[in-house]
Amino acid sequence: MWWQDILWGIWNGATGWVILLAHVFGRWAQYPFFDAARDGNWYAFGFLIGTGSPFFGLFGPRRRPR
Repeated sequence: MWWQDILWGIWNGATGWVILLAHVFGRWAQYPFFDAARDGNWYAFGFLIGTGSPFFGLFGPRRRPR
């Protein structure tokens, strides 16, 4: 189902930052950064949304102090 692929992509994208840092330091080799078995358009779209989600608040409009 397409919506399951989006949800898995969002989940794997959001947790991907932790997995990436673990891979850099040589841990959790059994956990893939991107799930190639689920690879598809909807999964990739959800992965991009999930990967960018920590940064959505950083690029929002700035409030000026009064």
